[in-house]
Amino acid sequence: MLSYQHAYHAGNAADLHKHGLLAWMLDYLTRKDKPLSYIETHAGRGLYDLDSAEAQKTGEAAAGVDRIALPEGHPLTRALGAVRAAHGPRAYPGSPLIAEALLRGSDSLHLAELHPGEYAALTRSVTRAQTYRQDGFALAHSLVPPEPRRGLLLCDPSYEVKADYAAIPQHFTKLARAWNVGILVLWYPILRDARHRPMLAALQERFPDALTSELRFPPAREGHGMTGSGMFVVSPPWGLAEAARDLSALIGGD
Repeated sequence: MLSYQHAYHAGNAADLHKHGLLAWMLDYLTRKDKPLSYIETHAGRGLYDLDSAEAQKTGEAAAGVDRIALPEGHPLTRALGAVRAAHGPRAYPGSPLIAEALLRGSDSLHLAELHPGEYAALTRSVTRAQTYRQDGFALAHSLVPPEPRRGLLLCDPSYEVKADYAAIPQHFTKLARAWNVGILVLWYPILRDARHRPMLAALQERFPDALTSELRFPPAREGHGMTGSGMFVVSPPWGLAEAARDLSALIGGD
């Protein structure tokens, strides 16, 4: 428990799927001149070095951000450029820095991270978000409905606690009831044993109008269990389904 560190996986194909759709949604929300709230339940450290020993050990970025060039006008391209201008050409932003790069001074950012080392790194990497070293689900329930009421919540657990698969549909049901105007976003890994399927079925039954975007790709290395990336979006913005199809085609998913 609390052993997962995303530094080994930063910039891989799943990150491009997750971060590409997140960046698109944040860009969409900021087109209106109204403030919004961004809440993240499992923030990680926020900033990654693709030349670090951890990243080099797995080499997963080679099949992701090092291989695939997003269009110049894509919001993730804009966020990546801003982060690399500040931190160097091998920097890769986690979702907290993507949010900071794309959101405005009038927007509120709330980031939870329970792992002590990752939390310490997070506090060094963000500049204006409010950070919390606590359970992300507990934080989310304590904040919703947030002020401002417009906004988005990203839930991106490590799933090292297998009970998360059973608990997430209950969490999302409660969060949606409390924050009926919020966009609720869940990322999940697609593993060889397809353990996500009961969770996804429960979510789709409770939220029949939600968007499910899944990207399949070869394992990053021999013996690696992840074969795809999933995003489940409650109250998806208009145009997201098309953006998800375009992104999947670009990354090379099925």
